[in-house]
Amino acid sequence: MRGGNVCKFVPMVNENELKIENFVFESNHTSMAKEVKQYYNRIILIADGEGSFIVDGTEHIIKTGDILFIFNGEKIFAKPKNDEFKYIYITFHGIRAEELLLRFGINGQKRHFSDCDGLIPTWREALSLATDSNIDLVAEGMLLYAFSRFGRRDGASDDLIFRITALSEEGFTDPDMSLSAIAKSLNYNPKYLSHIFKERMGMAYTEYLRMLRMKYAISLFEHGLDSIKNVAILSGFTDPLYFSTVFKKTVGMSPKDYISRKLEGSEGEGTDAGQGEREQQNTAEDGE
Repeated sequence: MRGGNVCKFVPMVNENELKIENFVFESNHTSMAKEVKQYYNRIILIADGEGSFIVDGTEHIIKTGDILFIFNGEKIFAKPKNDEFKYIYITFHGIRAEELLLRFGINGQKRHFSDCDGLIPTWREALSLATDSNIDLVAEGMLLYAFSRFGRRDGASDDLIFRITALSEEGFTDPDMSLSAIAKSLNYNPKYLSHIFKERMGMAYTEYLRMLRMKYAISLFEHGLDSIKNVAILSGFTDPLYFSTVFKKTVGMSPKDYISRKLEGSEGEGTDAGQGEREQQNTAEDGE
């Protein structure tokens, strides 16, 4: 590892799981200086030296032991302060990844963490010992351990967010679930809750609610349900067409394509009469 970069890629997993693209030790100053757009989330641990990362034009000054989160869609490049500047990063995405970011309140306003020096030897050893047979476990373990360090909640606003998310997780399948309904049950002003939620979570409540429903819809498809209309209703949507639109925007493919891909993976090559009937049913439901 001392002589150069180490980059290890992780096998594919389901979209609804925590998906890790790579686990990288970076020491190449040339590659650091080039601005790159991120298509996934990234956690960066500064292993040595000082410098800064420019994220969408904003400079974040960092040093050994700091952690910086970069999010999907952001453009970044590094400005090392000295030749010793090195960092380790894990690139990750998936619906569970978004849940973890929400759970620990990590967003554009809360992305920089200090005093994480204890992770450096652990990450370096894990990366050097990882093999093709265990890299998925190693990378996920290091990421989850890092997240666990950010699990402290503080203040009344965090307690309020916890109550909102708890109620949402219990009742998101109810099509009438909304922040206004939660505000009524908690005796708070809806506009105040909306402001607090977006400030602390980095997203609007409606976006968070859609995420919960999408995760559940994917789990239903994964467990064998192949009726788009039924999955939509069970997930809290009253309109299957709107559900299909949200699903495609979130997952990157339509519900029908997701089901077809799952069937191909479980049944092998070719199609049978039963699958044809299911596809016809899904096509009809898409038009409802």
